[in-house]
Amino acid sequence: MARTESYMLPLNTKAPHFSLSNGIDQNQLNLEQVKGSSGTLIIFMCNHCPYVLHLLDKIVEVSRQIKVWDINTVAISSNDVDNYPDDCPELMQQLALEKSFGFPYLYDATQEVALAYEAACTPDFYLFDQSLKLVYRGRFDDSRPKNDNPVTGKDLIDACMKLSKGMAQVTHQIPSLGCNIKWKLGNEPKGFSIQ
Repeated sequence: MARTESYMLPLNTKAPHFSLSNGIDQNQLNLEQVKGSSGTLIIFMCNHCPYVLHLLDKIVEVSRQIKVWDINTVAISSNDVDNYPDDCPELMQQLALEKSFGFPYLYDATQEVALAYEAACTPDFYLFDQSLKLVYRGRFDDSRPKNDNPVTGKDLIDACMKLSKGMAQVTHQIPSLGCNIKWKLGNEPKGFSIQ
């Protein structure tokens, strides 16, 4: 699994629309249905990535914390399940129930949503304001599976707090780091740089 950084979609980009099946209950959900009144956090993740699993308990905790600020969380899995069956919808549901997700876990079967967001890695974090304009993209914090830094979510929490208070975001945002999205043959991104 190649270590890959976020592409860092330009700030102020409008969130691309999507309508995807929720891996938890198979209901179809779109962006308008899942967005928060103050903001929306979209996380590209998957079931088996060690970078995701390293942060996952704290991601679930932070998603509850930011809900108080009317920021909704939605997770999206875009990996090729034919070659990576650990990321199939049945196991998405199992993981969501096991970890008590308080947010939808959507399945991007065609990978069109990942391409539209220029997602590169798992996990990849995108924070949009109430108008669905991108205000933060980058890392959760500086903890990684093989370092001793505590998992705090400090970078993302700080961005969410600033959004909730109408404060300016930091201009230097550090990319997330994780496993590359597992693209289907022929779906590999051509318009942006994936390591």
